[in-house]
Amino acid sequence: MAAAKIKKGDRVVVLSGKDKGKTGDVTKALPKEGKVIVSGVNVATRHRKPDQSNPQGGLERREAPMHISKVAIATAEGKPTRVRFETQDGKKVRVAVKTGEKIDG
Repeated sequence: MAAAKIKKGDRVVVLSGKDKGKTGDVTKALPKEGKVIVSGVNVATRHRKPDQSNPQGGLERREAPMHISKVAIATAEGKPTRVRFETQDGKKVRVAVKTGEKIDG
């Protein structure tokens, strides 16, 4: 399997769709499906009937997974950038293509 260019905890920018331009942190990465869940982005609303666990019922809002190609890592200035891999000190690290800054600590 290829190395993950976007991981949990990364700050990303949405490139397309209804939330284009929004930024958020990746709360969950689903590499087998090629999707990520970003906090505050792609929020889906479900109408829930009252039941034992939720006696009030009502609207349930939650972040839905979105395809990994719709997001890009955000640089320090908040602009989107692609990611490449480099070997530094014998370790494989992620590097921003535009700025050359190291993404992994």
